[in-house]
Amino acid sequence: MSKLKAGDPAPDFNAQTDQGQPISLKDYRGKQVVLYFYPKDNTSGCTAQACGFRDAYPKIEAGNAVVLGVSPDSAASHLRFKDKYELPFTLLVDSDHSIAVAYGAWGEKSMYGRKYMGIIRSHFIIDEQGRVADAQYKVSPKASVEKALRSLQG
Repeated sequence: MSKLKAGDPAPDFNAQTDQGQPISLKDYRGKQVVLYFYPKDNTSGCTAQACGFRDAYPKIEAGNAVVLGVSPDSAASHLRFKDKYELPFTLLVDSDHSIAVAYGAWGEKSMYGRKYMGIIRSHFIIDEQGRVADAQYKVSPKASVEKALRSLQG
């Protein structure tokens, strides 16, 4: 899948939340959505990114927006991660990587010279009509939160 850019329709998806409930992107029409992809619960960068969105959540909510975090981890793992860091937003299970693929956030990575497929840390701001307002790929955990806030504030 190629990378999404501002103005593109945001790919709809159906997923399971950290609470085991079904969810769809279209459930959020009329709100802005910060959809962010991260590799793994309880790793340093992913925790920093999640806690950054947690700390910014009052500002995000004030802008008629919600945050949805997406990783391949299980609902049980997501729940432990949420509880440990008191995350006020929903985490989605993407065990088959279908959401990440649709958003261009699944691809080849490299660590210590070894190549493998994985989540590319990314975030997307989706407007009230379901279109991509901003797309950031290979974003650092700290920059992800800062850029998302700037984009939401227009």
